[in-house]
Amino acid sequence: MKRVKTGIPGLDELVEGGLVEGSSILLSGPAGSGKTVFGLQFLCMGARNYDESGVFVTLESRPDELRAEALQFNWDIGTLEQEETLVMIDAASSKAGLPTSETHALRRGFDLSTLAQEIYDAVEEVRANRVVIDSLSALNMNFDETSNVRKEIYKLSALLRQLGVTSILVCDTTTPNALSRTGVEEFVTQGLILLDLDIINDKLNRNLLIWKMRRTAHSMKKHRFVISENGIRVEA
Repeated sequence: MKRVKTGIPGLDELVEGGLVEGSSILLSGPAGSGKTVFGLQFLCMGARNYDESGVFVTLESRPDELRAEALQFNWDIGTLEQEETLVMIDAASSKAGLPTSETHALRRGFDLSTLAQEIYDAVEEVRANRVVIDSLSALNMNFDETSNVRKEIYKLSALLRQLGVTSILVCDTTTPNALSRTGVEEFVTQGLILLDLDIINDKLNRNLLIWKMRRTAHSMKKHRFVISENGIRVEA
C-alpha cells in the first residue's frame, strides 16, 4: 500500500509512514488551531520535497492572504504556481460577491457543481496528487439538514477519490469535543485528525489526535505540536 508523506515532521511516524494514497482526511478543529497552516504545509512540502503537485481550494481567505501567510514559513506559493506544481482556486471571492484576478476561480456564482468542475480541471491541468479544501464549513450547505450535508460531502469526497488524489478536508468546529461541524462529516472520510487548544499554566498549547485512519495502525494518544518559523512539528 503506497503512503503519502505529509511533510509535517513527527506526523508520518504516527500513521505508518504517511497517509494512504488516494484517501480523504477530515482535519477538524476550532479557530486558531493551525488547520490552514497544516493544509499549506501538506501541499507546499509535497511540491517542494516529494515532486507531488497540489491544489488548494480556499473558500474563506483570499489567495493573496494565503500566499503572504505561507511566506512566513518560507513557502513561496507564487514560485510553485509559476512552476505549475501548485494551483490556488479562489472560491472565497465569489462567495463574497467580489471580483478576482486569480487565474483559477469561480466566476459564475458559487455552487458545489461549479466548484467540483473547477477542482477537476485544476487537478487535470497540473496532474495533482494532493488537494486541500479550506473549508467544508464555508460550502454554503444547509447545516440544519444533516442528510444533505452528508450527501454533498460524499459527492465531493467521491470526486477526489475518482481523481486519485490524497485530500485534506478542513472542518471548523464550534463546540468543545466536537469531531466536526454537524457530526456527519467524519463518516464520509477515510481519516480524521483533530487539532485543539488548551491552556496550562497560563500558556496556550496545541494538540493533535488521530481519531481514525483506515487501513492504518495509528497512534492513539494526544500529541503536542508547535508552529514555528518552519511550520508545524508534532512532538512524540
